[in-house]
Amino acid sequence: MSRKVPLHLDGLFVLALFATLLSPAIAAADSPTIGSPNVAVADPLIPQPLMAPCTVTLYQNQAFADYNAKPFAYAPPAGCPGPWQKVVLSADYSVTMGRQFDRTATIWLGGAIIYFGTTQEPSATVSPSWHIERDLTDYSALFADAHNGRAILGNTVDHTYTGILHGTAQLLFFPLAPTVPDHPPRPDLLLPMAGSADGSTADLAKPSDQLAVTFNTLPTNIERAFLDVYAQSQSDDEFWYFNLPDDIAATFQDGGSTAFREAEISIDGQPAGVSPIYPWIYTGGADPLLWRPIPGVQTLAFEPYRVDLTPFAGPLSDGRSHKIALSVFNTINHFATAANLLLYLDHGATRVTGSVTNNTLTAAPTPTVVENVTTNSGETSGSVSVTSNRSFTIAGTLATSHGVVTTQIQQKIAFSNVQQLDTSSTVYKQDIVQNTTIDSITQRTDGAATSIVHEQRSYPLSFNFDQTPSANGGQIQATKVDQEFKQQFDIGYQGYTARTATRDNHVVTSATRSFDAGGSTTDLQADATQTYAYGDPFGACYGRTISSSRRGLANPATLTATADGNGCPSSTNALSWFDDYYNYGSSVSNATVQLLR
Repeated sequence: MSRKVPLHLDGLFVLALFATLLSPAIAAADSPTIGSPNVAVADPLIPQPLMAPCTVTLYQNQAFADYNAKPFAYAPPAGCPGPWQKVVLSADYSVTMGRQFDRTATIWLGGAIIYFGTTQEPSATVSPSWHIERDLTDYSALFADAHNGRAILGNTVDHTYTGILHGTAQLLFFPLAPTVPDHPPRPDLLLPMAGSADGSTADLAKPSDQLAVTFNTLPTNIERAFLDVYAQSQSDDEFWYFNLPDDIAATFQDGGSTAFREAEISIDGQPAGVSPIYPWIYTGGADPLLWRPIPGVQTLAFEPYRVDLTPFAGPLSDGRSHKIALSVFNTINHFATAANLLLYLDHGATRVTGSVTNNTLTAAPTPTVVENVTTNSGETSGSVSVTSNRSFTIAGTLATSHGVVTTQIQQKIAFSNVQQLDTSSTVYKQDIVQNTTIDSITQRTDGAATSIVHEQRSYPLSFNFDQTPSANGGQIQATKVDQEFKQQFDIGYQGYTARTATRDNHVVTSATRSFDAGGSTTDLQADATQTYAYGDPFGACYGRTISSSRRGLANPATLTATADGNGCPSSTNALSWFDDYYNYGSSVSNATVQLLR
């Protein structure tokens, strides 16, 4: 449905208020248990409609003790046809106590990725379990038909690595609520981009490698197009934010190419978008103590980065074949990548026409590297920085059934990584301060109205890894991580006041280990805190802070404190199943705008 006039703002507000009044606010979060060593996260669960869902089980109590994909068959829920109010992936995983690395988990359906994350590491005395939810309502078109699916969670089990993983995954389909007469636009078609037809990641080991798909039969009435991108760092790229220039990389035992990575999107060889890479840290990262029981930001369930390809809707609708490709700048080995192409169609036309009218995006960034490092008598010290700044505009026009529509995307992306280095025979220090900021403004003119979606993100990260001598002839290893994901949307029509929603996911964790001269651990301590906050102008508010601690060798780290309602009225969390901001923003922009996933 085309929404051309700003008067819809008032109607949307009334609809949101009406739905909210009929559905009480809920906290939408499990309550972590004080004193428990089990996995704890501050993230909210997906607020679910009050009506009972139709449930489709993808797999149940599936063991993962090898590297074989686990197939399953999917069919739409019987007696519960779409469109659905909401579709939620609900999954539970566990790993037996013992020794095991963090492992990568994915779920594929019809060759499309519907979940991507990593696992919690166990310990000798703790068998962790955790719950995951993802709002997959945008993927409703995929779920309308039967598909083969598979779960991939490669895991080594032998005399050394003993932890066996198990998982259960379900899709929850909530029927349309009778109190809500309409829902915002949703993608009409999902087309997967994967490393194989049945679903697997494409592993990009060098900058020239691509995840590329040629689409031979795209619809000829595409009105909006988006690409959900995953780019997970692996192997020599796992700690890419610690990497250094090639001339000094060997001294610090990393793969080089500097601490800058970025995913590039192209259409038929033409630059089409950028996907900045979030510095996810897995539960074995640097020191497992850092992530017990509180994992890092999005560690257990990654969020894709959505790239707006709408300016290319005209060329993509011309009835010809088109190649969409993804590469990772500076990768050395490797990034596991996958993507889903989401298309919104013009239901009033069988064919639309249009063109890209402006594109200032260059094919590759031009980072600046500054080295201030000295080596003297085997000791290397100093600082290294790498920065990158992108600023570009991509615009397109489209002749649709409801008139000419123009879309302009202006984006600024700034990256900075500064490392302080010190290494000798007794000392090793590598401390980084990094940030990525993304500022995107999308203006869409449809008839008399111009909608404006202004999204701002930042990915602050500081990571200190220090090893120094101890008084007993051994060493002390101290690690500290401050990791954050910040996001803000300002949405409205030109000439009208925008409405703002924000969220912030912030983890601070530290661990200290003492070793004797023989390398045995003599003492350890760890502390962690996660704070998650969300707020919007329709009354939704969520705040939770959790903390954990460990002292000494005898006992595992446990949850020590929780606090709810931080920054919310009456210190009470309030999230409604009817996400007012999602419905408002999506209707204004004529495409999905979502913060809570």
